[in-house]
Amino acid sequence: MRIRSARTLPVAVAVAATVTGSLSWAPTASAQSADPTPPASTSSTPRNAAEPETGGVAILKKDPGGDVLAGASFALFDSAGKEAASGKTDAQGKLAFQDLAPGVYRLKEVSSGSNLHNTVDDQDVIVTPGTDTPLTIVDPFKDASVLLKAKDDKTGKLLAGSTVNIGSGDKTLLTLTTGSDGTATGKLPVNSLTGSDFWVRQVKAPAGYDIYKPSKAFKAKPGDPVTVTVTNAKTATTPPTTKKPTDEPSEKPSDKPSPDKPGKDEDVPALSASGAPTVDETASSTAAPAPAGSLAHTGAEATPWLIGGAGALIVVGGGTLIAARRRRTDNSTDDDSTAS
Repeated sequence: MRIRSARTLPVAVAVAATVTGSLSWAPTASAQSADPTPPASTSSTPRNAAEPETGGVAILKKDPGGDVLAGASFALFDSAGKEAASGKTDAQGKLAFQDLAPGVYRLKEVSSGSNLHNTVDDQDVIVTPGTDTPLTIVDPFKDASVLLKAKDDKTGKLLAGSTVNIGSGDKTLLTLTTGSDGTATGKLPVNSLTGSDFWVRQVKAPAGYDIYKPSKAFKAKPGDPVTVTVTNAKTATTPPTTKKPTDEPSEKPSDKPSPDKPGKDEDVPALSASGAPTVDETASSTAAPAPAGSLAHTGAEATPWLIGGAGALIVVGGGTLIAARRRRTDNSTDDDSTAS
């Protein structure tokens, strides 16, 4: 009996030792997992290293004249197209977007906040860590609306086909041509709150009209409508040529004698060989005027025949005289020869 108890004692001690060792490990493991707060130095450092540093955008809003503009609305969108921030400029024309993650954003001007100014196009903005990106945005003045009219200078009728250039200084800004209703419209840029000066010059007149050569000046303010009118006179047509009345007679006076005016032959009576008027001519020139109803040209027409007859008589008379002289000479010769 004693030998059996001695032999079993070491087994019991070994079992007890095994149980005792497992109990001693358990309290150590449970104490480590039950600690709820790790040391501060080991927990704060990893969180600060993971958080990125932020940035911002600072906007200053002005017009072309340098005046600040309040009430302009802006929206900022991230790379995914999601709105990241929005707001309006204050009385000093300023607006700031802060606490933005670094990256590229899209800035959109929703409204200029003014009836005289237009909005600008969308633009990209880069946000960098630890700084506010400055942006100065200048809103242009609204364009002036131009209505062109071409009219007849007499009737006021609107005319199609009138082409004009509109410009400022030495630069042409706009070219307009009136349509079938005699009008045309366009936009002119204005660079001053009080307005800008422009000129209009016609370069092509409507069909059948003379071109209007002088240039006309006018002024336009931001956003205001302005009407420009050019007038044209009709092209003068060439009338058919007509002979102007003159004091000269249309036909040359006739040389023929008339009852009121004697002919040339009657004005200067023909002379005979001796220089005196012939008997027939003298009688004709001194004869009483023909009674009414008689032929007016009888004396004038007979004059050439009388002259011809007088000439013939003179020739015959001269020939007879020469023949008589010859006879006398011949007779004298014969008498002389007989006496000898």
